Amino acid sequence: MKTEGRIQQEIVTWFTNKHGLKHHDPKCLIFSVPNEGKNAKEQMYKKMLGLKSGVSDLIVLMPNRCMFIECKDHVGKQSDNQKHFESDVLALGFEYHIVRSLDEFIKII
Repeated sequence: MKTEGRIQQEIVTWFTNKHGLKHHDPKCLIFSVPNEGKNAKEQMYKKMLGLKSGVSDLIVLMPNRCMFIECKDHVGKQSDNQKHFESDVLALGFEYHIVRSLDEFIKII
């Protein structure tokens, strides 16, 4: 069974190689938003810098398309904060997807 971290790593590697290299035209972007801290002090500092609980694992930018991707393993469930973030993203008209494998991600792309 693959961990959420491993699924995310596979997605980033595949997308970068397929759409995010210098020679790709247009070059697309995929990036993560680290939203965890080592301790309460670091968490508070990050919140002052704009950290938002529940933000998706990955953000994908393609021409005229912005996707928020949450990676879960085969049993993973969204937290309440993740559900609220999904709701906010969808209300703004953007895409939000929960993926459990690289193959699921490729189908979305």
